[in-house]
Amino acid sequence: MPLVAAQSSGLLDFIRYAFMPNHLGYCGGNEQEVLFEHAAAGQSDQRLAPLLAKFTGAFPYLRTIAVANHLADPFDARVVEAYWLGNELLDRVGAAELYRSLEERFGRQLTGRVREQVLRKPPQGARPYHLFHVLDVYRHLEHEGIAMATMESCRISWGQVRAVEGTELVVRRQPLELSEGKLALGEAVEDRVLRSISDRGFADEVVVGDWVSIHWGWTCEVLDGRKLANLRRWSEYHLALANQTV
Repeated sequence: MPLVAAQSSGLLDFIRYAFMPNHLGYCGGNEQEVLFEHAAAGQSDQRLAPLLAKFTGAFPYLRTIAVANHLADPFDARVVEAYWLGNELLDRVGAAELYRSLEERFGRQLTGRVREQVLRKPPQGARPYHLFHVLDVYRHLEHEGIAMATMESCRISWGQVRAVEGTELVVRRQPLELSEGKLALGEAVEDRVLRSISDRGFADEVVVGDWVSIHWGWTCEVLDGRKLANLRRWSEYHLALANQTV
């Protein structure tokens, strides 16, 4: 079996963030158990790549980031991190590259004013980042748009652990709100998020005081200072960009 060290595996990093929406049936294929077992065990396998390419919402963004940075593997750990959390690779993606990708993927699905709003975002500074997709693309794909609660669950948020209680964490985190017609992060509140299924998860060593990333109510990983700073920076950046056309 072609295993790869977990520390450097973008495949496992991708699963940590994609697992819960896949588990809920929102994206990806039907290999939830296989993906969960590999990530929980920290065992990467190159044969996971075709399964992860089924995440058709995320995968084209990974390709765009990889090509712009002259990286052959869209599941390179640096590329995966750039998409979910943000890093310096996003700065190297040109507006024309993202524009082309969006036009190819969504040009026929989005029409009129909405199409114009989406396609003008790359020249305004958008990057192939998960929150950009949530706020400026995904919310337009449904005929009536998506609810605030869905955007809040779908974005990658961050919270500081206040308590570890069995399969759950109590975290203090800022919710996404609509304030005076604009999207904003509200005052931090305590929230409960799931950290394990059948006593297994992706942040088993978490302790009080740690910062964790959260996606669809699931603890993706413990964040170090660099990752936390990047997640905050790129989230605030794309919130401001989304507010131009809310």
